[in-house]
Amino acid sequence: MPGRLFLTRPAGEIGGALGLTDVPYQAPRRNIAPGQDVLVLTPEGPQMMRWGMIPVGRKNARGRPVMETIVNARSETVFDKSAFSGTGRGVVPADGWYEWTGQARRKTAHAIRRRDGGLLYFAAITDAWTAPGGRRLAQVATVTCEPNADVRDVHHRMGAILTADQVPTWLTADEATAQALLTPLPDGTLTVTEAKDVDWTAP
Repeated sequence: MPGRLFLTRPAGEIGGALGLTDVPYQAPRRNIAPGQDVLVLTPEGPQMMRWGMIPVGRKNARGRPVMETIVNARSETVFDKSAFSGTGRGVVPADGWYEWTGQARRKTAHAIRRRDGGLLYFAAITDAWTAPGGRRLAQVATVTCEPNADVRDVHHRMGAILTADQVPTWLTADEATAQALLTPLPDGTLTVTEAKDVDWTAP
């Protein structure tokens, strides 16, 4: 949807794909969960942010406080919901993400990646939370859309994934132009493999 990400390639390779030289170093990570820091590309440059927006002070359409931490935002309403008012935009690069199928305690994990081995660029929204004591915490939530045929059998949603040349547009364009990018990847772009069978040495 995504609920867990993985990113194992070096910062230099990520920067090279986007023409960036200031990507923060992070060790290879095969299981990135909400609540942990993730690499986010922003209009101001790459930075680390907490995955999951603490919605302090945010209200829903009925004027009630939003209580649940926001990990994913729906593409259909991301520019309309009052809970997302005032957020910025970012992009979360990853090698892939996980989905689970099956019954509780017998679930099968699936790793989803680009068929060509390239990076995935998840459209995201960003925010900052001021904690007690004045500490400012940068935070991010990924954006989801309808799944393509590659993902449909394992989940009813998927991340809204951009191409590399769409990244600057998502970060800086007007809302109508940005929202037009929030569509499923073309069928056949992704591979879905049981996580236990993933070759982590492959691109």
